[in-house]
Amino acid sequence: MQEYFVDLHIHIGRTKSGRAVKITGAKSLTFSNIIRHARDYKGLNMIGVIDSHSPEVLDEMEDLLKAGELKEHPEGGLNYGGMSVILGSELEINDGSTQGPIHVLCYLPSLQSMRTFSKWLENHMKNIHLSSQRVYIAGRVLQKKVKDLGGIFIPAHVFTPFKSLYGKGVMSSLSEVFDSDMIDGVELGLSSDTQMADQLAELHQYPFVTNSDAHSLAKIAREYQKIEMVEPSFRELKLALKQSEGRGIKANYGLDPQLGKYHRTVCGECLAYSPTFDDACTECGSVKKVKGVADRIQELRSSEGNQEARPPYIHQVPLEFIPGLGPKMLEKLMDHFGTEMAVLHSVPLDSLKQVISERTAVTIDKARKGQLAFHAGGGGKYGKITD
Repeated sequence: MQEYFVDLHIHIGRTKSGRAVKITGAKSLTFSNIIRHARDYKGLNMIGVIDSHSPEVLDEMEDLLKAGELKEHPEGGLNYGGMSVILGSELEINDGSTQGPIHVLCYLPSLQSMRTFSKWLENHMKNIHLSSQRVYIAGRVLQKKVKDLGGIFIPAHVFTPFKSLYGKGVMSSLSEVFDSDMIDGVELGLSSDTQMADQLAELHQYPFVTNSDAHSLAKIAREYQKIEMVEPSFRELKLALKQSEGRGIKANYGLDPQLGKYHRTVCGECLAYSPTFDDACTECGSVKKVKGVADRIQELRSSEGNQEARPPYIHQVPLEFIPGLGPKMLEKLMDHFGTEMAVLHSVPLDSLKQVISERTAVTIDKARKGQLAFHAGGGGKYGKITD
């Protein structure tokens, strides 16, 4: 068994021809740029490219296979010089059983199965070329199709106020929308962690995954997990999610929830902190609120949780959040130590001090030890380091 760093939620911004896929994604987020950056700069061992259903993205993968830059793994996934690429699709459900839109992640084992899935989706959505599109079918129908193709089904960023399972999708339970037996894991999102999510008893049966939901190259691996597998392949990933045959998630690395964009409840107009839902904002008088993840989880709470039965959740501060660590200093770190994974996990403090300022090096070290203080985010605005 070996340990691998895995980020399963990376968007495509543009195709090779320049066609938009994730409209809010950076133009530099092409498939070829993503795989190079994720492997060589970030130091990841497995990634999920979440807009693989887009026909032009599939065509680019085919071209790279023909050129010998990619190889199909016999156990699923594409191999790019030692890094595994898992083909995925983020879709939006909003049928008659939901209270609001829900985003889900669907992963397929091969290029051919994703081609089949893409062709099927064309009959149930308006624009097959774009990311996160609404599919006009029930959640259970989508689950069954994914399972028929040998895939993995995971509800995405399940607590965020918009377009998520518990944000607005259901009143209280995932069984309102999905078949609980056809869910392979739950993606926590940037504003929650294991301790928070484990307070929902119905989630105790699922592994928690922590992914970046990257809309730019810089955001790749802002959240990820360490998974123990024999090798990085689709089959091994499925076994790990089931905690089967010795495989499993060994640690989740994610933002301290206070750094997330939706951790606390704020005024919907001026984003001032709002400790209650019913009162008008003391700053601007608005009665609109964006309910924070922390408050939503308290509404749904049904358990004390049992974090000891789960992998550790390690609060990670991405390097881009570190005060004073700009692009030039980050580039210097990469030149000396290779990848962000190395800087975040293994480079000693004394070695960091030799390359960057002592103050910034100490901040990175404090982040690794969970010793930083934060101003909590909310209403779409990230939190920030105050210490």
